Amino acid sequence: MRLIEGDPAWFPHRIDVDRRQVEFLRLPREQLSERGFLADRDPPPSARALASWDDVAAVRPATGALHFIFHTAFCRSTLLVRALDAPGTMVGLNEPGIIASMVNAGDKAAPLIGPLLALLARPHAPEEVVVVKPTNHANRLMLALLQACPNARAVLMTNDLPVFLRSVARKGMMGRRWGRQLFLELQAYAGMDFGIDPQETFAMTDLQAAALGWFLNQRWFAAHANGQIRGVAPERLRVLDGDRFDEAREETISAVMAFTGTDATASLAGELATGPVFTQHSKLGGEFAEGETKAEDPNLVEEIEEVGQWVGMIAQQAGMTLPLKQTLY
Repeated sequence: MRLIEGDPAWFPHRIDVDRRQVEFLRLPREQLSERGFLADRDPPPSARALASWDDVAAVRPATGALHFIFHTAFCRSTLLVRALDAPGTMVGLNEPGIIASMVNAGDKAAPLIGPLLALLARPHAPEEVVVVKPTNHANRLMLALLQACPNARAVLMTNDLPVFLRSVARKGMMGRRWGRQLFLELQAYAGMDFGIDPQETFAMTDLQAAALGWFLNQRWFAAHANGQIRGVAPERLRVLDGDRFDEAREETISAVMAFTGTDATASLAGELATGPVFTQHSKLGGEFAEGETKAEDPNLVEEIEEVGQWVGMIAQQAGMTLPLKQTLY
């Protein structure tokens, strides 16, 4: 464990609750900015290791600054964390598997949250800042993660409902299924009474369910950012609109660095804002043309508009203006 603790290339990856073990993957610094999620990395056996639960709980590694990008999905959060990656200044961790594993492990993993985040926070170079973008399913752990890292700050990233719903629809049947699952998940930990009985809930369209999941995520973010959730000072949180990021890349990157206290040169934000990540699909890879669009099904356009009006009435009754107002800059 001492070798793993002293080498930031060894990433905590997965918690095995039954065996009380933590799996580690060895991922060199130069591999961290590659496309795809860290949770999906599959290195050879020689780059894997297991450590006991007790050994991990006892670690006291030399750590650096750690911050978060929480998001509502389909809002360019992957693009942002990849764009922020600047060796020697900032390292962006795109959905490390250990955060999702914390969610899956439930309360049993609570004693490990602090030590595991300390391991993620190990810099690869002096003063290098670590920014973690967890899976959106880890939004339920926002409070626990921020309390475990009292100096951490978080960007809460979202965008407008029609953009979100178009992304859900483009993924076909599995995207629509995911939207329903998102609603069920948010209702379990951040739910509200919509006045809808079980039969009406079952009768909702896929996009209605996905939209309510999006709404509950907005409400969850607002509760943290407005200080309604005790335990996290609101000044540690800032809201970022994903579409605004796409329109003002350099300004956004500069604002994130300033918010996280990152010591960067004046020109670095401009360099990162014109980097190669903006010409690649951030999740799947491959090149795409700037501004490339596809014609949309008019029936889908109409459905999204109707669902948007419906959610707008719900938001009005709840006293919310959506999407959340940007506060990062």
